[in-house]
Amino acid sequence: MRYLIVLFMSLSLSACVDRTVSEIVPAAATIGTPKTVFASTTRAREADGSYGFRRGEKLQFLDTTVSIPPTHTPGTLKFSYANPNPQKEFVLANVTELDGPQGLHEHLRGQDDVTIFVHGYNSTQAETIFRAAQLSHDIGIPGSILVYSWPSRATGVGYAYDLDSMLFARDGLEQTIRELKSIGVKRVLLVAHSMGSALSMEMMRQAELQEPGWANRNIEGVVLISPDLDVDLFRSQMSRIKNPPDPFIVMVSQKDKILNISARLRGTDEGERLGNISSIETLEEFPISVIDTTAFSSDAQSSHFVAATSPALLAILSSIRRVSNTFGPDDRPGIDILVPPSERNPDGATEIVLTETGQAQVSNP
Repeated sequence: MRYLIVLFMSLSLSACVDRTVSEIVPAAATIGTPKTVFASTTRAREADGSYGFRRGEKLQFLDTTVSIPPTHTPGTLKFSYANPNPQKEFVLANVTELDGPQGLHEHLRGQDDVTIFVHGYNSTQAETIFRAAQLSHDIGIPGSILVYSWPSRATGVGYAYDLDSMLFARDGLEQTIRELKSIGVKRVLLVAHSMGSALSMEMMRQAELQEPGWANRNIEGVVLISPDLDVDLFRSQMSRIKNPPDPFIVMVSQKDKILNISARLRGTDEGERLGNISSIETLEEFPISVIDTTAFSSDAQSSHFVAATSPALLAILSSIRRVSNTFGPDDRPGIDILVPPSERNPDGATEIVLTETGQAQVSNP
């Protein structure tokens, strides 16, 4: 009963805000730090030019500029739906619709590396763009960043709608990756959060059924953050991906309250989803790395997005990226460099438990 009370409280709070509003303030780019975030979306374009929850018939591409405020501190994401303050908040400074894949080609010409961020349930397009800008800025992700914005209802009571939209959006995500590879992008890293992880897995599974080995050939690395995904379903999806992208990382936290609610609403007494598993025993046959971030939940603004909202963890991830020269000519993207190659399990899952001091405790089943 307790989790239902928490859920209904969150729904009531979100209902008080009009999240469809996202003002564009061009002058903000001269106040904060401008960050370019590309977008591909299967949301339908509304009459006012916005992209809401309706499902679109074709994939649209956008070039946006986010102003990151001078007062920003790692792990925080402050913004307003109306009358934003560029001195203190993330603000959209520009949104330009591109002329299909050719427009994307013109903007990404010469780029070797693109990170795709796939959002989760209950997200608007502007919120997703802000989060991608914050995460990219705080970690220092090299290359370009692109959000795949699928048609979430963006309301607490829209979970069922979002589940259908997640499945509807599989083709668009696959097409996005194919377009990036066709214009010469060498390395595509897929980073997905929550329900976006389910979308990413379903997309890779369907592509593998058509072209075995597709995921490994086209995706340089996969990072699933707090995946809202049934463990048995994940095992079924992985069984179809014989040679998954490497690295393939699952970031979990046993203190993830949202996933605990999600599991119980599905009738799972254990309250366990892939993103809050307590043991990797059932995953030991798959060549993946499971990174336990539970120790960083205490300083994170969101227990469901520790990787983006824990200042301490962000500092570690940023340091790792700089030291490893991630996306360098001889490196593959990812954070499994926390584990020396000699300690990785070549045949199955490797569990990495991060401590508050930044140490990595490695366990191979």
